[in-house]
Amino acid sequence: MAIALVNYPEFRKYDLSSLKWLNLGGAASSPSLVREVEEKFGCTCFAGYGLTETAPTLSTSRMKPGLGWEGEQRFAGQAMAGFAIPGVELRVVDADDNDVARDGTAVGEVIARGDSIMKGYWKQPDATAEAMRGGWFHTGDMATWNEEGYILIVDRKKDIIVSGGENISSLEVEKRLLAHPAVLEVAVIPVPDEQWGEVPKALVVLKPAVQVTETELIEFSRSRLAHYKCPHSVEFRDNLPKTGTGKILKRELRKKYWQGQETIRPEAVEMKRKGSPA
Repeated sequence: MAIALVNYPEFRKYDLSSLKWLNLGGAASSPSLVREVEEKFGCTCFAGYGLTETAPTLSTSRMKPGLGWEGEQRFAGQAMAGFAIPGVELRVVDADDNDVARDGTAVGEVIARGDSIMKGYWKQPDATAEAMRGGWFHTGDMATWNEEGYILIVDRKKDIIVSGGENISSLEVEKRLLAHPAVLEVAVIPVPDEQWGEVPKALVVLKPAVQVTETELIEFSRSRLAHYKCPHSVEFRDNLPKTGTGKILKRELRKKYWQGQETIRPEAVEMKRKGSPA
């Protein structure tokens, strides 16, 4: 919704002076989107995080007193999932449910505890036991966290790309591509590769009346990311399939390229996650 609003060509016709803040959710936000919302709408913009199972909010990326974020650091901070709201406890843990280092680098799974979290899945005792083990809800979202308790979502477990033994966050690549002025929406997915097992591919929707080439986008990403993380190819599309709440359906996008091999991907990612740090 935020992407649609900032790209609506007639938004300047509307009086937005009463708008004080805008909260982003539903999918991981990018610093470039936070910046664009603030610049165009003249309000504060920050992200949050939650799931249907948590009814729904777990965290907010508002700036804590005393942090003093400025410029690009503030946009990056306000695009994070953020810190736990009152009544919620959040941790980032390894495969054995031990806390990972709060250094903004170590990757683990986000787990949560609080009164707003579900009791379980309807008539699914096995799924409930797996998700709620140890009394904590296991979200399936991989993240880092820092000394201030701010969480940064790296990816869903099933969406992490394992290329040549290296874990690649599709969200990280998407955020870099979204910083390009021609890109409206993007989904980065793994596609099979004979040499590396799988490699990133970018599916891109361009803004109206704007043109950019595949080579230009790949070079744009290479100037901002380690080369092994960058898309090996770019495919331009008119739109991307989404759920009713606007989340991009990466599972549907992957089907075309894997043709029956998709069922082995989550297992491969899980083995990589347990075998070595991301």
